[in-house]
Formats: sequence, structure tokens, C-alpha cells
Amino acid sequence: MPSPYRAIFAAPGALGFSVAGLFGRMPISMMSIGVVTMISQLTGRYGLAGALAATLAMSVAVVGPRISRYVDRYGQRRVLRPVTLVAVAAVGGLLICAQQGLPDWTLFVFAAGAGCVPSVGSMVRARWAEIYRGSPRRLHTAYSWESIVDELCFIVGPIISIGLSTAWFPEAGPLIAALFLVTGVFWLTSQRATEPVPHPREQHTSGSALRSPGLQVLVATFLATGAIFGAVDVVTVAFAEEEGHKAAASLVLAVYALGSCLAGALFGLLHLKGAASTRWLVGVCAMAVSMIPLQLAGNLPFLAVALFVAGLSVAPTMVTTMALVEQHVPRSKLTEGMTWTSTGLAVGIALGSSAAGWVVDAAGAEAGYAVPAVAGALAAVVAVLGYRRLHRPVPTRGGHGADGHHIQDSEHVA
Repeated sequence: MPSPYRAIFAAPGALGFSVAGLFGRMPISMMSIGVVTMISQLTGRYGLAGALAATLAMSVAVVGPRISRYVDRYGQRRVLRPVTLVAVAAVGGLLICAQQGLPDWTLFVFAAGAGCVPSVGSMVRARWAEIYRGSPRRLHTAYSWESIVDELCFIVGPIISIGLSTAWFPEAGPLIAALFLVTGVFWLTSQRATEPVPHPREQHTSGSALRSPGLQVLVATFLATGAIFGAVDVVTVAFAEEEGHKAAASLVLAVYALGSCLAGALFGLLHLKGAASTRWLVGVCAMAVSMIPLQLAGNLPFLAVALFVAGLSVAPTMVTTMALVEQHVPRSKLTEGMTWTSTGLAVGIALGSSAAGWVVDAAGAEAGYAVPAVAGALAAVVAVLGYRRLHRPVPTRGGHGADGHHIQDSEHVA
């Protein structure tokens, strides 16, 4: 492990909560694609599969920020364990209804209940922020490391989820995802020493963290960005099936995540200067441009190469986003602020997967790749229009940004 990464794990407990976070985050790459694979296996209806994945993502989007707001106030252990049990019970109901061929409305009810999933990535990043509050460079490396962990989930998760659902039984992918969630959350919350201290109600300003203009730009852009991810997942599964190699979809999606993982690893080694907002804008535009080659995909090898290149811009953009959240959100609402970006992604994934499912059903898989291309263009437009709000952190007091760092200093850290 390169020295900057080794250095961040010198803090007691850091390795333990990061590994627990890896397990807890596996469902983000397994559950949605697992539901799509399960429903397509059982019914052959990609429209229904995409709609259920959209329902799940929308539920996460609605419930997630509120869960994180309670975490900021009452602590991770007290909040995360009960909501995780609710989510797992709902997943169980979804699998039973799908296996028994019960009416579609029952699937949607349980898919909505399964959305009570905490944003484990935000919980882990909040622990890093607590440990390295006064060391921006190490915090940049820590965020880069967690971006690598995210991509590892997206490399391994789809392979496990799609592989088990196609080779074992259709419900296997979502079932294993639920087991990962329980294991990760209970392991993470058992580590009390690194848990951020809750902020009592009296320390919270009124209203949501989303009142920050900068955070609004990030979330709006991530709506479109999430649509890219959701659409790519659904269309790639359908494209692989049309090519006669449905199980290969997991490998192709893993290559997409691998590109992001490698870029994130390199990004964490860099000591970058200049405004984080500028790097973020460049990253979003690069993600949009990378969707264009997908329109030319005629076979799985070409698609894998195109997705690998597209993945190179993902992790650096995500890392920079976390730095911008810290600049624009009060520390007492940091977990909530980070979760709002995840919420934007979740809503976007819902919209993208649903739209892609209907396009695939109507016009075929190759036509479906127009959905992520349109979503990428929208992300770039929103980022350009909102750039001025992000260019400098909003001062809250004494010339300091919302995270408590001096504005001039915080701009030179990704």
C-alpha cells in the first residue's frame, strides 16, 4: 500500500471501521442489479425489473437523509441497527413475493420497505472526518481510499449478485446482499471508539442541510449522474442477454468499476492545488463525454473497453464531491450532507434504471444506451450552471467555510 494510504490507517480503529464499511456497502452494488436480474429471470419483464429497482432507489432517497439526520443527533449505533433490521425484513418479503408469483403491487410494497437502508459510506466518511478534522491532506487520502472501497464493491458486487442469481437461484443475489448489510452495519456500530460524537438538537441550526446552495448544486448534478449509473446497469444486463451471455454482464460492469477504482487510487496519491470546484466541473463533463462511445457498442469486448474508459472519471469526481460537501455544510450536519449526495445518486439511479428498462423493452438494448448519454449531457449542463455557487465555500463566521476550515486553505484540498 503506498505510504499516503498506509499513513491514514495509523489512527486506532481506522482499519476496522473501513473494512466493516466495505461489507455494509456491498448492497449498493448488489441489491438493485440483483432485483433486476431476479425479476428478469422469473418474468422476463425488464420494464417491471427497472420499475422495482427505481422504487427501491426512490425509497432510499426519501428515507436516507432522515436516517442520517437522526444519526447526527443520536449516534450511529442507536439509529442504524433498527433501520437495518427493517430493511432486511422487507427484502425477505420481496423475495418471497417474487418467488411465489404474487401480484406486482406486493413487490412494490416490499421494494419500498427495503429502502430503509442507511448510507454506510456516509457513516464511514463521517468517522474519517472526525479523525482527520485538522489534516486536510490526510482526509483527502481517506476519501480517496473510501472511493476505492466503493469501486471494489462495484467490481465484486455485480459478479456475486448476477452470478448467484443466474447460476444458483434467481433470489440469491438480493439475499446475499441483505446478509452483507446486516454483517457490515452491526460490525461497524460495534466499534464505539471511532463513532462520531452525536450533536444534540440544540447544536443544530434549523432546517435541512439541503438549504445550502452549494449542496443543492451537488445533489442536482448527482441526480443526472445517478441516472447514468442506473441506466448503464440495466442496459448492460439486457445487452449481454441479447448477445447470448447474460452472466457476462457482471464482468463488464466490473470493468467499469475497475476503471474508477484505478483512477481513485492514483487520485489519492496526488497533492492537488487549485479550486476543488473546478476539478469537480471537469470531472462531471468528462463523465458526460465518456457516454458517447457507448452508442457504438456492437459487442461485449468493445463495450467493456468503453466502460473502462468511462470509469476513469468517476472516482476522482466523487472524491472531490465529498470535499465540496465539507466546504458547504455545517459540521453538525455533515453525515446528512454526505447522505444527500447519495440521495441524489439514488433518485437518479431510480430514474435511469426505470427509463432504461422501458427503452429496452420498446426498442432493444443498443437503443437503451441513449439514456445514459442524455443523462450525462444533463449532468454537465447542471454543473456548468451551478459552478459559481461552488466556486467558493459559503462563509458562516469569521471568514471560515461551513466545515470550519479557512476558505483559502480548504480550496487547495480535493
